[in-house]
Amino acid sequence: MNIKNLTLCMLLAISCWPAKAQDPVVQQLEQFNKKADAVSANRFFDELLKAEFIDEKTSFANNTPADSLQQQVWFWAAEWLYDQGQFKEAEKYALDALPKYHPANPDKADCLNTLGCIYVRLSDFKQAANYARQSVEIEMRGGDHDRIASSMNTLAGIYMAGYQAKEAEQIILQAIDHINQVDNPGRKAIILGMASEIYHTLGDDSKALPYAEQAIEIEKQLGRKPKLTIRLSQKGSALLGLHRYKEAEELYRQILPDLKETGDYHSYAIALNRLGMSLLCQKRPNEAIPYYRQAADLFSKMGDLYNEIHAHRGLYESYWDLNPDSAKIELDRFDLLKDSLYTHATADALSRYNAEFGNDLLAQENEEVRSAQKRTIITAIIVLLIVIALAWLIVYNARQREKRRIEALMQEITLLRAKMNQDTVEVQKEEAVVETTPVSETNEDRLFLMRVIEVVNDGFADRQWSVEVIASKMNMSVQTFRRRLMSAAGESPKAFISAIQMEKAGKLLTEHPDMPIVDVAYKCGFDEASSFTHTFKRIYGVTPSKYRETH
Repeated sequence: MNIKNLTLCMLLAISCWPAKAQDPVVQQLEQFNKKADAVSANRFFDELLKAEFIDEKTSFANNTPADSLQQQVWFWAAEWLYDQGQFKEAEKYALDALPKYHPANPDKADCLNTLGCIYVRLSDFKQAANYARQSVEIEMRGGDHDRIASSMNTLAGIYMAGYQAKEAEQIILQAIDHINQVDNPGRKAIILGMASEIYHTLGDDSKALPYAEQAIEIEKQLGRKPKLTIRLSQKGSALLGLHRYKEAEELYRQILPDLKETGDYHSYAIALNRLGMSLLCQKRPNEAIPYYRQAADLFSKMGDLYNEIHAHRGLYESYWDLNPDSAKIELDRFDLLKDSLYTHATADALSRYNAEFGNDLLAQENEEVRSAQKRTIITAIIVLLIVIALAWLIVYNARQREKRRIEALMQEITLLRAKMNQDTVEVQKEEAVVETTPVSETNEDRLFLMRVIEVVNDGFADRQWSVEVIASKMNMSVQTFRRRLMSAAGESPKAFISAIQMEKAGKLLTEHPDMPIVDVAYKCGFDEASSFTHTFKRIYGVTPSKYRETH
């Protein structure tokens, strides 16, 4: 390596890495770790809101248990640190948050999903697949298309990183089917971007490019500049695959300053790698070297072996005709990283490295060990996919039937409220087509259900609305109340109460547009806005804020 190139590499590496400025989010996180109280938790979430990392204010009451506070703060700390490229720190907080979730809490899937993403960046594909699989299983039981799509997107990314791109293709196509059933353009852009990367990995860039362009258009409409630069980077990969090297070079030069400005140094380093590739493919290795070097330094600091090895491969190829000694140094570094990655990744990943890099020196790897491990992993993945597919079909159908029953109950509750308030006329029941037994139309049943609605609503105000309390106020035993409600409404008390909550939430959001979401949640019996949002989204398919905007 000549002195000129070495100096340029050093200057680029120094200029790209951010100064150790005080991160306000991390500052508040450290304060929370000392106190673990609601005040410090609220300050932490205030900083996330200022950074536009969350779109709704989150606040906790002073009597919120410490475990609940730690669960929420540590989970979002993991999300923030992951976004900042601090993957080891993100791993620590996600693992700390995970035991704080009750096994039946559907929000546990979010934490598992985040861990899956983190371990991909740490090149531990076995752990990544383990956590992502658990997340998919939970989400499929929940039946929420948006959340299923999100967890499948993560799983597809893991299969792609583990060099099972054909399997990743099947999963991402399922994710697209799910996201098309809900109105969440931000999530859709992410999933389309993943589809672009998968088809680029498969070498089918004629499909990769349209997916990237669809994602770009969505991000432009949403005005999300940081996400837009990532989608543009994905388009650049497709352009490289289509041998449109000059276009790719221009695109990466355009987005590099934006990526650096937003502080997304992981995406910045990936873009540096791809800019180096576009220059190398144009037979400009002297220009490619500084970008590959800068990317390698960044990936090394982040602990991202998977991408660092690509950077050293680029350096090796760039030096091949320029400086054989430097090329040998980069090849040795490549081999060292490859051996290190072998201790973390699957044997299947290594077999793909061999195919992708086309480097004869990699053939010295122990073929028998690699083949045996590859067969074991492929067999396990096939069995896992079959089990997941069967479970998904069963759970999905059950959840869809349950959701339709809740929607039917909400319609009936709206009619009953109208009769109680005498502010509407009779509505024909034939308008509601649902797959469930209709609520009884006898006068006695109607009076009983009206009384239940009244008691439950009163219970929201004094935070006493358990099945036991409601049965007591109805002067019934729990078993008698359960049987009577099943007879009148065809549903369990839990389902009927949930329908009351969600029907009331919909009315409050539309009739009181200035009422804060946290107040709506409280009036519907929820102590935490986050739990309310998840439940509401599971029933209505959108967040409370989005529902209010569209209604």
